[in-house]
Amino acid sequence: MSSQALGAVILAGGTAARMGGVDKASIELHGRTLLAWTLDAVIDAGEVVVLGDWVRTERPVTFTREDPPLGGPAAGLLHGLSAFARRPEEVIVLAVDMPFVSMGTISRLRRAAEGHPGAILCDADGRRQLAFVVRTEALEAVRPAYGEEFGLPIHRILAGLDLVDVPAEDREARDIDGWADLRDVE
Repeated sequence: MSSQALGAVILAGGTAARMGGVDKASIELHGRTLLAWTLDAVIDAGEVVVLGDWVRTERPVTFTREDPPLGGPAAGLLHGLSAFARRPEEVIVLAVDMPFVSMGTISRLRRAAEGHPGAILCDADGRRQLAFVVRTEALEAVRPAYGEEFGLPIHRILAGLDLVDVPAEDREARDIDGWADLRDVE
């Protein structure tokens, strides 16, 4: 498998239980889907894999689902790695419900990751968010055995990596977990 410099995995396959099960990727914010906002942030990625249901998009992406479905973010991320046509050297991982992560955010993460396995965005309280950049080989090195990733939180996988914490600026760490969050950001 040949490699490429940068790929992206967009996590969009959750249950959105606090939103009645709606497909978050298709929710509109200021006339654009959350997926469109997210794809703008990863514009530099050569290939993008979206873990979730198909949503109309202007950019060519690969849509896939982990098997079995709804295995959680870690299962989605690891399945996403295997869905690339060409294995990237570095991968951006971003939750679809974080519309304020931008190209600038990703650039800051990539700069911070230099000399490290990766870098991760942290909110004002220091909590790590589902917005990070990681070397693919480092992620593969901490990959659990097949079947053990289902239901596993991403933070357990990332705990084995020396990721640089990058403080969020402005609203970058803001996510849309419920309808009230969407109303507040509009």
